[in-house]
Amino acid sequence: MRHWPVQDAKARFSEMLEACAAEGAQLVTKRGVEAAVLIPVEEWKRLNARSRPTLKDLLLQDEARGDLIIPVRGKGRRRAVTAL
Repeated sequence: MRHWPVQDAKARFSEMLEACAAEGAQLVTKRGVEAAVLIPVEEWKRLNARSRPTLKDLLLQDEARGDLIIPVRGKGRRRAVTAL
């Protein structure tokens, strides 16, 4: 992975983009500190797809999907159904 100072990344963005397509991820640093990574779109799609669970995965989870509070049923009686 090649390191690019932010000034070089701004000035030579097209070159950085071509390097990303040819070599893979490119790291951008700001004042010597890692700030961002430019990755090829195929890798982004792969990572994005892996990070999201499918609907099937969500429905088959053992853990709760939210804090659903169901109130206790009252003791009142229901009305009788009348014929129309």
